[in-house]
Amino acid sequence: MKIIKGAAIGIIMILVQFNLHGQSLPVGTTAIEDYYRRAQLLGAADTNVSFTVRPVFPDLINKRTTVFYPDSSERRYNLMNAKSSWQSDDKKLKISLLPLNLQTQFNSAYPYGWNDGAMIPAKGLQTLISAGVFAQFGPLTIQLRPEFVSAQNSNLTFDPKAYDVIFARYYDIYNNIDLPVRFGTSSYTRAYWGQSSIRLNYKSLSFGLSTENLWWGPGIQSSLLMSNTAPGFPHLTLNTLRPLKTPIGSFEGQIIAGGLRNSGFPPLEPDHYYFGTDLYVPKPNNWRYLAGIVITWQPKWVPGLFLGYDKTSQTYGKDLSGLKDYLPLFSPVKKTSAPDNSLNQPDQLSAVFMRWLWTQEHAEIYFEWGQYNNTQDLMQTLLAPNNSRAYIFGVRKLLPFKKSDNENILIGVEVTQLQENSISNIKNGTEWYVSQSIRQGYTNYGQELGAGIGPGANLQTIEVSWVKGLKKIGLQFDRYVHNNDFYYYVFTDTQDYTRHWVDLSLAAMGEWNYKNLIFNVKIQGIQSRNYQWALSTLNGNDYSFTNQTNKFNLQIQTGVTYRF
Repeated sequence: MKIIKGAAIGIIMILVQFNLHGQSLPVGTTAIEDYYRRAQLLGAADTNVSFTVRPVFPDLINKRTTVFYPDSSERRYNLMNAKSSWQSDDKKLKISLLPLNLQTQFNSAYPYGWNDGAMIPAKGLQTLISAGVFAQFGPLTIQLRPEFVSAQNSNLTFDPKAYDVIFARYYDIYNNIDLPVRFGTSSYTRAYWGQSSIRLNYKSLSFGLSTENLWWGPGIQSSLLMSNTAPGFPHLTLNTLRPLKTPIGSFEGQIIAGGLRNSGFPPLEPDHYYFGTDLYVPKPNNWRYLAGIVITWQPKWVPGLFLGYDKTSQTYGKDLSGLKDYLPLFSPVKKTSAPDNSLNQPDQLSAVFMRWLWTQEHAEIYFEWGQYNNTQDLMQTLLAPNNSRAYIFGVRKLLPFKKSDNENILIGVEVTQLQENSISNIKNGTEWYVSQSIRQGYTNYGQELGAGIGPGANLQTIEVSWVKGLKKIGLQFDRYVHNNDFYYYVFTDTQDYTRHWVDLSLAAMGEWNYKNLIFNVKIQGIQSRNYQWALSTLNGNDYSFTNQTNKFNLQIQTGVTYRF
């Protein structure tokens, strides 16, 4: 009672400021998260942190007063007297308000975008709101940061202007992954626990229950296994808060066990029929169990080099029967290509990755290479390294601007390749994230857990930006090839060689901090070539090889973050 009474008095009286430890920085936090990573390139932040196991815990990395004011040039706006942090008289209970964040996204013509958390791919306007509170009592920390999303979800049709057999083949793939083109036939609203957690922390280790988004691997635009494209899912977690130092170097890592949910929507609205048969095969209405592990090692002999491995395995919850099912991370699958069709066959993804930090050159280089349902047979992997593989490669460099240490030009290039190499795998419907045994595929609430570009897709990104502290103004060019595996599965037999669905986009973007506020905006024009793999018709059902169906989409993202 004394502690509770002291906490109440502390909240009312607003006592002195203090440090809260174990407070995470949510994946994708506007401006702040990438600020820490850029600071590493300049040698201004702890270079022992890999940024391959996120969320990160920057208050234990840089010892900042608060994780949301990382730039020492900020005036901090009377932060010492801010009415946002309280503690009890005995200083055992500490409470702090988390930033209030409002993000909007508008697509004029069709769904576009990824790495946006609880938001959905939708046409029209949508809004995401989050806020919360963080509390610490000894080794116990509670972070409550729910999210609310509301989307206009305007009408959208899927019409590749092709024969009915095209629809039949579309369902061959998308009956085995939960990626609806449209999330229902009306507006969409949903509330999530968001970036919330309850943890017990001891030195560099933390154990708890969390619904936070995770990001594994060194990628910036994409990650093969874990990204913030889909909403976060409830999971038990055992993870490092900061690097564990050993005689051979430092280690970071995480082990999770959680549950995934279905979207509840069919691939297309409305369903399509072929010879009087409904093409949609409803997916099992079962929750899915996901286990995962990521480990990153920084060898003591090579400063700035991080080597890592991650793996996930999912199965239907109803098929869990023993310890091996709950801890399947070191169990091989039966074959390297497609998982078999039995519903109790696990579905596994694994990857190795590298990030190399060159602080003297203010640069970094990174890659991630993964396989889908690898048998863990070294000989088979060496003989067929491209079988069911995917990879990410990237490089970033900061160039001084006007001979100022605080102003730089950021140049970044990243390539993501999910397209399958094996024709036999393509004909069998085997793609990254698509599964014949776990028919929701590698998704949560209808979005990819990994790279948001989706199965069979490729992405190339070039960014050039001016950066100063938290401020950033730049341009970004993307070339996005939609599901090329589906293209080869469907159209090569008809020799339609010009149907590749390719988006070319140019975006102007900016992030700007002012006192307690951080503003962000991104205006992106996307030109789709062969939208929905379609060609225009000339006469009746005569589909021309030379007349493309092009479509333009304007995406506008805006947001504001208020830091208490």
